Amino acid sequence: MSKIQIREVSGKKGTDEFIDVMWKIYDQKKFPQWVPPLRMSVYELLDTVKNPFYKRATIQMFIADLDGKPVGRIAAIENPAHNEFHGDKIGFYGFYECIENQDVANALFKAAEDWVRARGLKSMMGPMNPSTNHECGLLVRGHSQHPTAMTTWNPKYYEEQHDKYGLKQAKDLVAYIIAREKGAELPEKVKNHVKKLRAENSNVKFRDFDVKNFAAEVDKCFEIYNSAWEKNWGFFPMTHEEFKFAAKDMKMFLDPKMAFMAEVDGKPAGFMLALPDFNHILKRIPNGKLFPTGLFKLLLGKHLLKSVRIITLGVKPEFRGTGIFALFTFEAFERAAKFGYLAGEASWILEDNEPMNKPWKDLGAPLYRRWRIYEKQLQ
Repeated sequence: MSKIQIREVSGKKGTDEFIDVMWKIYDQKKFPQWVPPLRMSVYELLDTVKNPFYKRATIQMFIADLDGKPVGRIAAIENPAHNEFHGDKIGFYGFYECIENQDVANALFKAAEDWVRARGLKSMMGPMNPSTNHECGLLVRGHSQHPTAMTTWNPKYYEEQHDKYGLKQAKDLVAYIIAREKGAELPEKVKNHVKKLRAENSNVKFRDFDVKNFAAEVDKCFEIYNSAWEKNWGFFPMTHEEFKFAAKDMKMFLDPKMAFMAEVDGKPAGFMLALPDFNHILKRIPNGKLFPTGLFKLLLGKHLLKSVRIITLGVKPEFRGTGIFALFTFEAFERAAKFGYLAGEASWILEDNEPMNKPWKDLGAPLYRRWRIYEKQLQ
């Protein structure tokens, strides 16, 4: 009989081994959609010394061995900042990867559950990598689609593994896709609506992200971020240090024309971040290593990218209800046309957040991918 062993790992050696599990599971011939992440980026997410997220949180990594070979992984996470903000007692799991074996999946989930339960927490939620301010959710629709930058992709059998362990749907996140054919324009009905909104909001101006003053721009975005998402399900405020840490990784891929800010009477009111879909480049770096050749592929390939992912769209509460969400959407469409982008994905959007879903529906953008956050009550 095959023997399953679950072991805790930590430190640099353990983290490297934890990261490497992905390359043990994903065969790019069997799973052509999988995009190998940059190992250094995953390491930074898990680095409990340098990543400021862990000043307020604790993580424990587990690896599953089957007959002595690594075949899965999971991380258990306690995030007091989330629980204090929501008045909850939730533990989290994330970074889940597993071969198609329910016994291995059960052993991994149980390891995370036992760790969470031992800390006095009442439920376990995930996947969070490692929180709602990072990559999260299990892909449950759109497996055949190309996964865009900073979104999770997993095989279909992961959903069955979650269901069989007793994890239940807590919330779904969705993605819309809009493909712009050459010469395509907004529908006449939409263009008329835009004209009306712009006339009613003539004091709203959009401007490019100022890369030369990167730190100051990040500070403005931080101010908007924590106020814009305060009422969203699952949100908890980031510290300034955490926000800057997350922003520095995006700087390499930023196109300032597609990362723009709305100002009302000269004051920051909201921002949208649409990153070029650098996953098309990462697929050409199968080992996930920047050196010796990966960095050149990134730098030389950036200008060839023709699609974006809208990662963030936030507006301060006092400027909502004016049609500003729709104005952001239309601005993004027009900029994409002007600067040669042919397709864009808007994600993740809470399935029940109608003000954020409506502008994409109005544009006729189909909902084509869906992720699920799961939860298990720990009785």
